[in-house]
Amino acid sequence: MPEPIEPFEPLESYGQEGRAVASTGAGGAADFGTAEAETLEKSLENGPDTGPDTGPDAGGEKKPRSLWSDAWHDLRRNPVFIISGLIILFLVVISIWPSLIASGDPLDCDLSKAQEGSQPGHPFGFNGQGCDVYTRVVYGARTSVTVGVCATLGVALLGGVLGGLAGFFGGAWDGFLSRITDVFFAIPVVLGGLVLLSVVTSSTVWPVIGFMVLLGWPQLSRIARGSVITAKQNDYVQAARALGASNSRMMLRHIAPNAIAPVIVVATIALGTYIALEATLSYLGVGLKPPTVSWGIDISSASQYIRNAPHMLLWPAGALAVTVLAFIMLGDAVRDALDPKLR
Repeated sequence: MPEPIEPFEPLESYGQEGRAVASTGAGGAADFGTAEAETLEKSLENGPDTGPDTGPDAGGEKKPRSLWSDAWHDLRRNPVFIISGLIILFLVVISIWPSLIASGDPLDCDLSKAQEGSQPGHPFGFNGQGCDVYTRVVYGARTSVTVGVCATLGVALLGGVLGGLAGFFGGAWDGFLSRITDVFFAIPVVLGGLVLLSVVTSSTVWPVIGFMVLLGWPQLSRIARGSVITAKQNDYVQAARALGASNSRMMLRHIAPNAIAPVIVVATIALGTYIALEATLSYLGVGLKPPTVSWGIDISSASQYIRNAPHMLLWPAGALAVTVLAFIMLGDAVRDALDPKLR
């Protein structure tokens, strides 16, 4: 017959050595120090331990971070992301408010100063038409950033939606979309631009943006399709399907948040490529046209004066190189943060 459980004695009954014998609730006894006995007494009074408190005001274990919060935690400590982000932020600011750092007019030219070098108030000199190179470089950022951002958004939206639907439903729709993307992949981008944009007379950026979306969406479509196919095979998607979730709910609540990361990475890297493509097409004379201010147009007009006035070419080409490099660096940093295989 087991011995009766002795009641817990108050702290006053502890000996001089500060020791206590407390019942374990199973017929045995355990030797505790004073501090341990106090903890045990409080736990017996308050009921069984429910584990560490994970509330916002608790000092216990923190809740595990999501993919996006974990990625942001890594990005904030990545010097590549910080440097590229500051450069891109500066480009966005001067694209919206170029008058902050350039008070002149990019179309205000003086032929008497054509091809002259640096002067007070004109640090980059003048181009072949006597226009201030510094002002044109600043205002050219607006065109490049607008083309890159709008083209990337259009490509990501069109390619992401079509590829996501193909990967989710599969079947005939998937096969049809795959054959369409094969056709677009067979078209060289520069050659397609020479053919399609040569008949456009508009000097705005929208024909160039439309061309980039038309030939750029197949790549994002393939990425989105593969990501959705991988995500829809996970257990939580199968559980949602078994519980009767609709196709739209599964796509929006369960698949899209877990399949969009690769699309964001590829789109961020492609943004810099679209800026370079716009400059290439403008250099070849089929992209943007005067009086639009563009780095590609300035590089094209300055290429014939590279020996006599190299500053006309170096400054817009340098601005273009820094911009493209900043977006590619940003894309690499985002890829490292979102790809679990690189952790």
